[in-house]
Amino acid sequence: MRRFFVSLVANAIALWLTTLIVTGVAVDPFEDDTLGTILSFLFVALIFGVVNGIVGTAIRIVAFPLYVLTLGLLSLVVNALLLMLAAWFSQLFGFGLTVAGFGWAVLGALVLAILSAIIGSILRPLAGNDKD
Repeated sequence: MRRFFVSLVANAIALWLTTLIVTGVAVDPFEDDTLGTILSFLFVALIFGVVNGIVGTAIRIVAFPLYVLTLGLLSLVVNALLLMLAAWFSQLFGFGLTVAGFGWAVLGALVLAILSAIIGSILRPLAGNDKD
């Protein structure tokens, strides 16, 4: 359970940094205070994790031959579409992730993946061993 929360926080931090780097990706908080902004980033990270875990896994299994043919470049398109899908889901609540277009989604997904990997590797020791 601790690994889930560490992963959620790592993805929320990566998402926050992505919104600072990529101007076409933003998060509209439900409150204009610090707590509302933090909860909004955690909520969007949770939505993106669920979308990536369920829809992304299904797409990657079905499209595996295309991944091989394109030498993995299809993953940029798939991750961009997953980011746009997460933005659509979060906007259903009246706040959340906004993406300006498909080009911004590709750039945002690339930056988000790199930052998430870096931050996840830094925070991984906090997760500990869940087998106990």
